[in-house]
Parts: sequence; structure tokens; C-alpha cells
Amino acid sequence: MPQVIDHGGGVRSVQVPIPDNPLGHTLVHIVDTDRGPVLVDTGWDDPASWDALTAGLAAAGTAVRELHGVVITHHHPDHHGLSGRVREESGAWLAMHPADTAVVRRTRDSHPSLWFDYLADKLVRAGAPESHLAPLRAARAAGRTGGLPGLGAALPDREIVPGELLPLAGRKLRAIWTPGHTPGHVCLHLEEAHPAGLPGRGRLFSGDHLLPGISPHIGLYEDPGNPGGADGDTDPLGDYTASLERIARLAPAEVLPAHQHAFTGAGARVRELLAHHEDRLRGLLALLSVPLTPWQAAERMVWNRPWAAIPHASRTIAVSEAEAHLRRLVKLGRAEVLPGAPTRYAAV
Repeated sequence: MPQVIDHGGGVRSVQVPIPDNPLGHTLVHIVDTDRGPVLVDTGWDDPASWDALTAGLAAAGTAVRELHGVVITHHHPDHHGLSGRVREESGAWLAMHPADTAVVRRTRDSHPSLWFDYLADKLVRAGAPESHLAPLRAARAAGRTGGLPGLGAALPDREIVPGELLPLAGRKLRAIWTPGHTPGHVCLHLEEAHPAGLPGRGRLFSGDHLLPGISPHIGLYEDPGNPGGADGDTDPLGDYTASLERIARLAPAEVLPAHQHAFTGAGARVRELLAHHEDRLRGLLALLSVPLTPWQAAERMVWNRPWAAIPHASRTIAVSEAEAHLRRLVKLGRAEVLPGAPTRYAAV
């Protein structure tokens, strides 16, 4: 039975499952326009996910062939995975922020082995032990390099311009650039009175930027074409916190995220997330009384389970998040990068 929620005012959401993922599903939103329905995100590229999306659209009184367009909040496969198939079936246009389009293009143009080489190099510089690197090296040597999601993601045919209204007939949907989770993440502000009369400024499709009960992953922006420097001198956590403050100033009446559930009180949730990351920065700074690699920092940080219980892939993600926080401390002048390899950080 498809899980469809009617949010009123010509907006509905469909639960599209994510295979083998604790998040469970992506909330794909349907926005009615005078030229046909437009989707906000599409879900993971998987037969069961496709079946859930099509069944959900049918339960909402429409079908893939009737879709007019797709607005993609960011390039991750649980949001953009089915976009290509949706376009093939419907002729709908796809829109994405150019920073994430660049990631999609770079991924498509790179041989899958490049991503394994990049990831291994990144982990070596982060101080990962050989026991963690060995499975990656084995997969690379055996040619098992085709299992990464998103390697063939669809290239969008329209550009989302931050601050501008999207061309949706009969609707006022404005793009708000909110980098941090990805370099081109966007939230979408529906600048229309809330259908239930809730106080605030319209509704916000928040993608992964603002979620009611979890903090999105904030890691390093990936660039396998620049393995020596990975993602240059970027500051994803700084981008994220600045983006959170932008959304707080917007003060939407209701937030429609891509995971969990719709909620009110965006400003209070922003304050919780800002406090969460500041607490992590304080805790990490205390650990840096002795120099640490990103791997060592991640081992010592507090996660939702003990480090020994975190699986291989999740450890890689945790190390990226640790390094994003370390880099933020450097940007704030609270820590420094020490010379030599692997990369080590120390409190100033």
C-alpha cells in the first residue's frame, strides 16, 4: 500500500524506500502546477523504489507520464537516483544547482576505479589503518569497482539559480542555496500562505538540510580529480551553519523534509543543530590537546554507537565528518594543521 500524505494546497508526499538503509525512505514531494505535477526529488534507483514511486503517484491521482518537471535538492542517490528514469518515461525537465551538477558530471566522466583510488588516498592521508584500507584495495585489484551508487546519475537539463523563482506555472517556489551537506544543496521556499493558516512565511522543502530528528552528514566535498588536495580549502561545516542561519531568518511556517516527517518550529530546530555542532567542536578541541589524525579524532568522538560497532563504510563517512569539524576549527583559528603525513591537527 503506497504511503501518500496530503499536505494541502496542492502538495503531497510519497514514501520511496531506500534499500538497506536505516533512514527507511525518501519523502518525494508532488507539487501541483498549472502545467502538471512537479516532483521535488525522485528517490533511490531500485526496482522496489520505482514501484513505490509509481504506485504513490497513482494513489495521489497522477502518473509518471503526467509529470512536468523534477527539482532536485541535491545529487545524492536517495534523492536523484530515479530522475533519469522519470525523465525517460515522462519527458519532464530536471533542475539542479550547478555545483551539484558539476559533481554529477565529474562522476559520470570518471572511471569507477578513480573513485576507489581517490577514497584510498583520502583515507591514507586521514591516518586510516591498513585493516580499513585492505577491503578497498582488494575490490580495486579484483575489478569490483562498479557497485558505487550514483556513477551513472542523470545530468539535469535546467539550472537552479539561487534566489530566483522556479518557472512553475501558478506557483511561487523560490530556490534557497544551502550548501553544507553537498556543495549545491538547495531548499525550496513555497511563498504561498499555509493552507492551514499556520503562522510564518510559507512552506519549505528542506531536502536533507533541515530534518526534525537527525543532523545530516557534513563531510568533505569530494573531488577525485584532485586527489592530493581532495576538495581544496572548502569549509563544509561553515557552509552548513551559515545556511542554517539563512533558513532561520526565512522563518517558514512548516518544513517538509526529505526524511522523517513534516514539522513546524524551524527556528528552534536550527538553534538545536547549531548547538549540536558547537558542542562537537568543543569536544573535538579538547581532544586536540595532543595531535590527532582525522581517523584518531573519529575514533575518539561520540557517535550513535561505539566505534567498534560502526561498520566499515560508516567509519569512512565518520572520518569525513570528523575532518569537516577539524577543518572548521582551523578556519576559526582554534586548531592548526601540522606538517607531514598523515595529516594531523592540534589545538592552537
